[in-house]
Amino acid sequence: MNFQRVLLLVAIGGLLVMGISAASFGGDKPLYVDGIDAAFPPFSYIDKDGNPTGFDVEVIRWIANEMGFDVKIVPVDWDAIIPTLKAGNIDFIASGMTITPEREKQVDFTDPYWKINLAVVVRKVNQDGALVPQYNIFSAVSPGRTIGVQRGTTSQTWLEENLIDKGVGIKLKVYDNFLLAIEDLLIGRIDAAVIDAPTAQAAIAGRDAAIVGTINTGEIYGYAVRKGDTKLLSLLNEGLKRIKASPEWDRLVEKWLIGG
Repeated sequence: MNFQRVLLLVAIGGLLVMGISAASFGGDKPLYVDGIDAAFPPFSYIDKDGNPTGFDVEVIRWIANEMGFDVKIVPVDWDAIIPTLKAGNIDFIASGMTITPEREKQVDFTDPYWKINLAVVVRKVNQDGALVPQYNIFSAVSPGRTIGVQRGTTSQTWLEENLIDKGVGIKLKVYDNFLLAIEDLLIGRIDAAVIDAPTAQAAIAGRDAAIVGTINTGEIYGYAVRKGDTKLLSLLNEGLKRIKASPEWDRLVEKWLIGG
């Protein structure tokens, strides 16, 4: 084999390799990891089969498909979720996170996508043969009561700033997730629980507990990315814009936040 033929074969081989690599690279979708609270229905939770589900989970999967990326959804302890994002172990948080000034110092948020208030939940007790709420909204948070909240949430912050710091003698019991607070509420270990209203509704469905009122905080949810990650932020914002303009948004709102 002469030298010119060797060079030609090497060149052809190089082109073939480059062509295959380019095709493979061009066909690969970027993968982003979404960290969620695994016990925050109806926005995000792990179902009985061990799969992530909920409103935010379905929205993000739609956005990923629409915007051309793959998404892996992993549960993260809520009080560690922002540090986990900042450390680079997840790429964004789509899990009913309230946009607050304190959080905005640490992460960048997408455009808001949902507005909520806080709900006050109490157990139902038997009174003259009927199950009724044990307390009303005022007696539920009066001095002497023990109130359950999820660690690192705006419920904890609101009660600390607006009641405890102002001398109202309530006691907070802090939980890793709100579903644990509901379990303690039902067996009488705490007097009330405070959490985002849609989650409270989902958590007490079919159980001997009731929402006796809401605290009008007017919180808004957004998806969080690392500071300066403008590429992913733009991708998520465009995805939110598109899904809100599609029939899928109304279907998911009805399924998870209204009809569910």
